[in-house]
Amino acid sequence: MKKVITYGTYDMLHKGHIRLLERARALGDYLIVGVTSDTFDRARGKINVKQSLQERMEAIKATGLADEVIVEEYEGQKIDDIRRYDIDIFTVGSDWRGKFDYLKEYCEVCYLERTKGISSSELRTEERKIRIGLIGDLASEINKFVNESKYVNGAEVVGIYNPLGTGKIDTIQEFKDFDVLLSTVDALYIAMNSFSSYRFIKSALKCKKHVLVESPITMEYCKIEELFQLAKDNKCILMESIKTAYSLAFSRLILLVKSGMIGDVISIDSTCTSLRKNKKDKRGSLQSWGPYGLLSIFSFLGTNYIKKEIYTKLDCEGHDIFTKINFYFDGAVASMKVADGIKSEGELIISGSKGYVYVPAPWWKTDYFEIRQEHIEDNKRYFYQLEGEGIRYMIVCFLKAIKTGRGDFYISKDISKEVSKIMDDFCGKKNVVYL
Repeated sequence: MKKVITYGTYDMLHKGHIRLLERARALGDYLIVGVTSDTFDRARGKINVKQSLQERMEAIKATGLADEVIVEEYEGQKIDDIRRYDIDIFTVGSDWRGKFDYLKEYCEVCYLERTKGISSSELRTEERKIRIGLIGDLASEINKFVNESKYVNGAEVVGIYNPLGTGKIDTIQEFKDFDVLLSTVDALYIAMNSFSSYRFIKSALKCKKHVLVESPITMEYCKIEELFQLAKDNKCILMESIKTAYSLAFSRLILLVKSGMIGDVISIDSTCTSLRKNKKDKRGSLQSWGPYGLLSIFSFLGTNYIKKEIYTKLDCEGHDIFTKINFYFDGAVASMKVADGIKSEGELIISGSKGYVYVPAPWWKTDYFEIRQEHIEDNKRYFYQLEGEGIRYMIVCFLKAIKTGRGDFYISKDISKEVSKIMDDFCGKKNVVYL
C-alpha cells in the first residue's frame, strides 16, 4: 500500500482545495490529511483564519477524499508523521516548491500545481469589509492600530475624528464631525482618556455600531453596566482593548496554569512600568498600565477578592506616577505595581504549590515564558511568535466577535467591570494611601 500525506489550513474549503486533494489522492492508495491547529496557525503568523479547527476538519472529512484526518500542532511534526505513518509520498501545493525538499531524506516529495485564480485569502478578501472609524487623541495607539490593520483581511480603516483636533495622521481621512464619521462606519476603535470615552461609546452603541475601546472602558463603575446592557439590547459588540489578552503566549499561559501545571496558585506579582512619560498623555500610571496588571491577576484568580489596598504617589499635577495594589483572595494573594516615570523590572511571577511561572520583562508583550520547578532540569520553556505587539490579533478577534456575536471570549465582562470599579475607587479615594 502506497501512503500519501499532505497538510494545509483548509480555511473556507473551496474547489482549489478539493482539486489538490483529488490529485494527492491519485498519487497513492491511502491519503492522510493534516489540518493545522488554530494555535499553530497563529504561531506561524497566519491570523486571518475564519473557521475553527473542528469546522475545517469536518469539511475535509465531508469530501470523502481523506482516509485519515490528523491535526498538525507543532514545528517539525511532518518528519514525525512521515515516520509514524510509514509515508511514501509527501505532497503539497506548488507555491511551496523547494520549501519541503528536506523531507526527501524520508520519503518522495511531490509539488502539485494549484488551481489558478482561487485561494482562501482571496475569498476572505472578497467578503464585505468591516469599516472601522477611529476616535481619540492617543496618537501612539491610533498609529499602531492603523498600521496593524493592514495585515488583517476584512478590516478597513475609514477615518479619524479627534475631539481635541490634534495629532493628524496623514494616511487616513480626518473627519471634523463625529456624527458624519459614525454614519459611514460599522465599528469604532476608541483610544482616548477614559474619562472622555463614555459619550462616544454610548452614541456608537445607540447607532448600532460595534466598539473596541482602550481599557478601561470607563472610569465610572456605574456606567459600565449601562454600556454592556446597551450593547446587548442593540446586538452590538463592546470589547476592551488590553492587547496582552489576545496574544497566543498569554492564552497558552492561562490554559497551562489552570490545568494545574504549577498546582494551586498562591501568589501573583505583576509589574508594569516605564520611565518615558508622555507629557501629552494626561492619564496616570493606573489608567495607562493598570488594566494590564489587573488582567494578569484576575485571569488566574478571578475577581472575587476579599480585600484590596491601594498605595499611590502623585506628581505636582495630581497624576499618579506610581501605584501599587495588594489583593487578598481566599487562599491567595496578589500584588500589582504600575508606574509612569518610575522604573522597576516589568516581570510577571505566578507562584504555585508545585512550581512557578516566570515571564520576563516586558511580560505584557511576551513571546516567551518559563514554568519552573524545584529542580532546574524539570523546567519547561515556551515560545510563541508575537507580531505587532498583539494588535493585529486583537483586530482579528474583534472582527470574529462581530461575526459570532460574542465579544467577551478573551476578556470577560467580569474582568472589564472590575477594572472599571477599581478605577472608580481610586478616583473616589476609597482606601487609598498617598505616599
